[in-house]
Amino acid sequence: MTDPAPTAAVLIIGNEILSGRTQDLNLNHIATKLTQRGIRLAEARVVPDIEDEIVAAVRALSARYTYVFTTGGIGPTHDDITVDAIAKAFGRPVIVHPEAERRLIAHYGADKVTPGRLRMARTPEGAELVDNLVSGAPGIRIENVFILAGVPAIMRAMIDHIVPTLPGGPVVLSRSVACLIGESVLAEPLGAIQAAHPDVDIGSYPWFRSGKFGVSLVARGIDPAVLDTVVGEISAMIRSLGGDPVEEDS
Repeated sequence: MTDPAPTAAVLIIGNEILSGRTQDLNLNHIATKLTQRGIRLAEARVVPDIEDEIVAAVRALSARYTYVFTTGGIGPTHDDITVDAIAKAFGRPVIVHPEAERRLIAHYGADKVTPGRLRMARTPEGAELVDNLVSGAPGIRIENVFILAGVPAIMRAMIDHIVPTLPGGPVVLSRSVACLIGESVLAEPLGAIQAAHPDVDIGSYPWFRSGKFGVSLVARGIDPAVLDTVVGEISAMIRSLGGDPVEEDS
């Protein structure tokens, strides 16, 4: 699909995700918000709390995509190493950001800003702050990388604030048609429809519902008129194969 939209990647950081101890609840929300802004999420990775792994991933993703969003590893404990690793990725020293420190003091009170909490005011030198309306400790932007919290409520507050400020592109629209015909039967004619419409991305997603096997054929593109044409062709294909096309909510 030809897509002029900016691109993005998500880098999920944390041993707890890889061990299965914690389930990631952030990726879907980030993807949804980016899609609504016309920013195409092109890649997601999960890496452990190992500095070299984080550094390598940040460098690779930052060079490849318009924006990178990291989640996790910016808390007050010794194993929260994301800030140090991303500073290293960009060749920047780590500093205590004066405004971040001020926000922490305003949120907790000066007598309760412990050395651990003060770690949450550390940023790569030259970084900008990302507002955190939930717990006071800000997120961070360094070049095209946004360093966000892993706690879902805090991450969502941050991403909901960030995304509307970013230049986006044409919003990708989605239409879905379901039927009770197997993928193997649909494969050849569906491939022909895809070949005829290279600016539309057509995907096939099998399912099992109420004791029946079926498939959802999802068309994504930026031109509503072209999507109408593609959905019409998909529906006609399904009927020609003896099926009953049902358009679903996308």
